[in-house]
Amino acid sequence: MLRHIQFIVLTMCIMVPGISLANYSQREDVRLFVGDMVKKHGFDEQMLMYWMQGAKQQKTALEAIARPAESKPWKDYRPIFITSKRIKNGVRFWREHAETLARAQKQYGVPAEIIVAIIGVETFYGKRSGTYPVLDALITLGFDYQPRGAFFRKELEQFLLMSREESFDPRTLKGSYAGAMGMPQFISSSFRAYAVDFDGDGKRDLWHSTADAIGSVANYFSRHGWQSGEPIISRASVKKEAIKLASKEMRPHKAVGEYRSVGVTPLQAFSKDKKATLLKLEGKKGQEYWLGLDNFYVITRYNHSPLYAMAVYQLGQAVANEYYASR
Repeated sequence: MLRHIQFIVLTMCIMVPGISLANYSQREDVRLFVGDMVKKHGFDEQMLMYWMQGAKQQKTALEAIARPAESKPWKDYRPIFITSKRIKNGVRFWREHAETLARAQKQYGVPAEIIVAIIGVETFYGKRSGTYPVLDALITLGFDYQPRGAFFRKELEQFLLMSREESFDPRTLKGSYAGAMGMPQFISSSFRAYAVDFDGDGKRDLWHSTADAIGSVANYFSRHGWQSGEPIISRASVKKEAIKLASKEMRPHKAVGEYRSVGVTPLQAFSKDKKATLLKLEGKKGQEYWLGLDNFYVITRYNHSPLYAMAVYQLGQAVANEYYASR
């Protein structure tokens, strides 16, 4: 009977977000995860259980993930990132790291302003990279956030592998409430796949090496199909009968020529054969329509929100304009 009651309590703790046993190592779902890590990757069970025992539930992470900024309309989202302060600091960041940005652009084909904008949007150029213990955040979200628990348990697996490969102490690394790390806010799987040693010191350090952060962002975009020298997106005028073509599909799927034939006209000249997707955003002065091309889709591979990608694009343009005007 006692074991039955314990099982019911444990099940409630697993199913209800925000409720957790004080000691994660006592939970059956955590023990199963640890067993998999031992079996699949040869981790030491005692060490993993010790880490699980020391993990503290991050209640504010559970609260924050339930209200992402991307749920805001564009008119409210844009002012968060397109500010004079962020533009000014972006120009300063570019000047300080011009040589490294130029090298990354040459090697990977990704414009300096896009790299700068990613780091600017993510962490205000490295100044706000997060204060959450990454291990604790991933354990919390992996086992106490049911809607995306499977995803975060996978990232916890990747984080532990990353820490072992890079000789990091997983208990000391800090990041966002969702476990994103360093200046470019890479999640663990992205770190393992795309982080590079761009300063040549023999290690990949996205917390303290600006060069590694710059090179890693450029590598990420290159590996996701960035097309050097190609356009990204353009504001478009749209006839009433074509408004229905606006889509939430980020991948370009219709030729620009097809859009033109039904009343969608990009303000920037694009080849009629290029594939695009028509976006509708709730702007400050009403609905805005944009035609996004392949490179815009690549930005959404960093964060799947079109609002995020627009913020990166517009911040990058604003920083580039100021940077070149002041040279």
